Amino acid sequence: MKQYNGLVAVVTGAASGIGKAIAIKLAEKGCHLALADKYMDGLETLQQQIEAKGVECFIASLDVSDNLAFIEFAQHTHNKFKRIDMLFNNAGVSLIDSVENQSLEDFHWLMNINFWGVVHGTNAVLPYLKASPSANIVNISSLFGLLSLPLQSAYNASKYAVRGFTEALKMEMAGSNVAVHCVHPGGIKTNITNSAKVSTHAITKSQIIADFNKQAKTTAEQAADIILAGIENKQRRILVGGDAKLLDRISRWFPSSYEKILGFEKGVINKRKELLNK
Repeated sequence: MKQYNGLVAVVTGAASGIGKAIAIKLAEKGCHLALADKYMDGLETLQQQIEAKGVECFIASLDVSDNLAFIEFAQHTHNKFKRIDMLFNNAGVSLIDSVENQSLEDFHWLMNINFWGVVHGTNAVLPYLKASPSANIVNISSLFGLLSLPLQSAYNASKYAVRGFTEALKMEMAGSNVAVHCVHPGGIKTNITNSAKVSTHAITKSQIIADFNKQAKTTAEQAADIILAGIENKQRRILVGGDAKLLDRISRWFPSSYEKILGFEKGVINKRKELLNK
């Protein structure tokens, strides 16, 4: 079993959701933390909660799309703790729109956070991780880095990119002290859908939130437990939630037809018929 006592972990997107849950679980195991997010109110409250557990906690406002800012954050973290042992690239956003209608500005915004944030974090922290006796890089992709959904092209692209980047990195780190993991959560009860940018007229944000809340069965705390167990079991790919495991199997069994089997195209076809009949 991995011993966390005295280790130092960096977690992005830590003010809420999976990032917050991971931070709390690590603190309970004796791990010191460097937490980053754009929302300082949530981080300040979390810092107090974590320090009450007897570990040190450094917090910073960070836009992960800013490479120089990430490098500075990593330097500050190392200056404070003199070591970094774990990196959780967790920060992410969601965009719901069609390829035909979404703006390139919105697409770039999402990719800069979801994909480039992972690249920036890895490049900024990896030099410090290589000095740790046993280090971990944990990149959060998604179920939608394993299969695609309509109106999620940008999000799908970012999470597939995270998956490809992480799997290549894992191979490059083979035989080293740095273990690399790619996490694919299914429906997790977090705020990412509530705060999603919705530009399409095909569906309302309230509909999206209602549908997501019906399907999201896994709590952030459960997700954190699964992720930490996956790290301890040296899993390259960590699937979080029964829906992620089921849909991963279906997409692998039926790679050319899963969208029909799962009914992903049906809603799009029905919507097109409605528009044609108006």
